[in-house]
Amino acid sequence: MQNFLTKLWNDESGQDLVEYALLLAFIAIAAVVAITALGGSISDLFQDTAAELDGALP
Repeated sequence: MQNFLTKLWNDESGQDLVEYALLLAFIAIAAVVAITALGGSISDLFQDTAAELDGALP
């Protein structure tokens, strides 16, 4: 049993997958935080642009 646990502890075959999953999770969290923080500003920008375009049309 101890030999099995030692082999399991030293096995690095799935290490790359875990690293990529963690990197993807960090990027997703950063994107959600950025969108949440800038969401109001971006929405206001689009509304102002739409209002200006609406006023410019005959």
